[in-house]
Amino acid sequence: MNYQQQAIAGMNPVELIVALYDGMARFLYQAIGALENRDARGRRVAIGRVLEILMHLQSRLRPDVGGNSAKALSEFYTAIFALCLEGSRLESADRFREAIGCIRDVRDAWNVAAHDPEVLRQLADGDGAAGQVAMTPAARMPAAEPTSSSWTA
Repeated sequence: MNYQQQAIAGMNPVELIVALYDGMARFLYQAIGALENRDARGRRVAIGRVLEILMHLQSRLRPDVGGNSAKALSEFYTAIFALCLEGSRLESADRFREAIGCIRDVRDAWNVAAHDPEVLRQLADGDGAAGQVAMTPAARMPAAEPTSSSWTA
């Protein structure tokens, strides 16, 4: 097991979500760099990785557990997906930067939840349906299915 795999294995499910958001931002920065270098293939590969993460996150949403928050996150993921596609099509670093800003805002909320004592207690106690992570109302985030430790962002 390499260092990255060990680090991921030691994360709680909410920290894994934060890592995926970090990965999206990192790939968007790579897309901006590829745009600046006129590297169309590099841009497509980087945006492809962002879209893969978005689809993974979208597929893990649990509306039956997260309710309106899950719906809001679904709409957020759809909007970021659209920004990425538009930014790639228009070769617009500004669209990518806009997506990064939005991702960072939501990532920060997940990060707060990842360190919230109540969330950590729920994780330790196994509270929530089917091992779900029930977020506190203060974090305003939905219950989310834990991500697989095989995913690397």
